[in-house]
Amino acid sequence: MNLVSGSYSLGHSLYHFEWCPKYRYTTYLSTKRIKKLCEEALRGAAGRHGMKILELSVMSDHVHAIVSIPSTLSVSKAFNLLKGASSHELFERQPKFRLRYPREEPWSSGKFYRSVGNADLETLRNYVRGQVPYQATFECF
Repeated sequence: MNLVSGSYSLGHSLYHFEWCPKYRYTTYLSTKRIKKLCEEALRGAAGRHGMKILELSVMSDHVHAIVSIPSTLSVSKAFNLLKGASSHELFERQPKFRLRYPREEPWSSGKFYRSVGNADLETLRNYVRGQVPYQATFECF
């Protein structure tokens, strides 16, 4: 596991994101060219904002991504950046998107996320339960 080091922080913020196009339209995301364009837009947006996309799958009616986000970025903000930047680039590079989405909002407002780690819940519970409280080696007056 690679820990991300930041200013006064060390950790691992890895998430599984999923979202879909507005109204679950499948027309545009089902072509290879648009899928590739969407992948490029998402990877570019992630790179510009300090995120790393470890896995990405653009399906015909939804998107899956495993994303590492910096500690300074909330999950909600990461979603906004990925969806906003990718939609901007999709409309810029594919003018026909305006026929399907005249208000320039290709993504639905819904989203799914789940944290991803290398330890399961039971392992972490046992670790926390097994911690011994700090014992002072001298008495305070």
